[in-house]
Amino acid sequence: MFKRSNLGLFLAFSLLLGSVLCAALTTPNPNGKTVAERLGYPANSRLLVIHADDFGMMQTVNHAIEDAFENHWVTSASIMVPCPWFPEVVQWAKAHPDADLGIHLTMNADWTPYRWGPVSAQPMDSSLRDPDGYLPLTTEYVDQHTKMADVEAEGRAQVDKALAAGIKLSHLDSHMGTLFSTRELFGVFLGLGKHFHLPLLLAKDTRATGGSVQLLPDINPEAVVIDRVLEMTPGVPKEKWLEHYKEMLGPLPPGTYELIVHLAYDNDEIRAATFDHPDWGAQWRQNDIDLVRSEEFRKFLKEQNFILVTWADLANAIPASAK
Repeated sequence: MFKRSNLGLFLAFSLLLGSVLCAALTTPNPNGKTVAERLGYPANSRLLVIHADDFGMMQTVNHAIEDAFENHWVTSASIMVPCPWFPEVVQWAKAHPDADLGIHLTMNADWTPYRWGPVSAQPMDSSLRDPDGYLPLTTEYVDQHTKMADVEAEGRAQVDKALAAGIKLSHLDSHMGTLFSTRELFGVFLGLGKHFHLPLLLAKDTRATGGSVQLLPDINPEAVVIDRVLEMTPGVPKEKWLEHYKEMLGPLPPGTYELIVHLAYDNDEIRAATFDHPDWGAQWRQNDIDLVRSEEFRKFLKEQNFILVTWADLANAIPASAK
């Protein structure tokens, strides 16, 4: 989620902004019910969205996510509209209208040899283009150079293009966490959610979203339905992959969680695109598809009594006043 990010800057920013909304987020729901209870489950339930990022990025990514949906290994995914393989996603989505799909709002083209440009009609000197005309490689470039009007125009264009293609959308999130990285960018993210009346990936525990729900004081806490976002982090060897996921998920208390996975089949296409960046690269994504399809992982989820849900489900837990 945070490929090519400046981790030190990210952590400092999170700590600086970490207390603005603490009181709001610890205020009980007015009706006293948890998200699980609002969806008809016991209060002590653990709800889990298994979410595949980057749908549309490459053909191998598409095939892995499509297989994961069709075999019920994941419950949700988000689409990178600017990427070359978006048209294949459109065709698949038409054939699978019940698939839970959101938009992975993309302000970066983050692989050195494999790039894409904006969807919106950005001029060549736009703040959202790098010197070669592509979307910027890094989050830091977006932080330091972009004008919010350009970012908003691009976000709207991505969602509009998916809707025009007939894709039913369930939520919005942010590729590489770029729209969580500054107060101004996060304001654009919130505005896009309001404009399109779509739930946003926001979490009460903000370790995976850069303190995002603390950035602005006017977020309705009832719109924050995820307690914590979890995903693999760099440094875990292949042979420890399943064990690490178990260690992440097993101790979680009752609540609502999103587990982000990055899926692909390791082949020449993804090896070429990610050759200089093994984190979130070819082997990483093969490890993740191997994980979600493994009987041992699915047995673990069942034994741990996780209830698998979608973003469409979670939308039913958000009061109309908070949408």
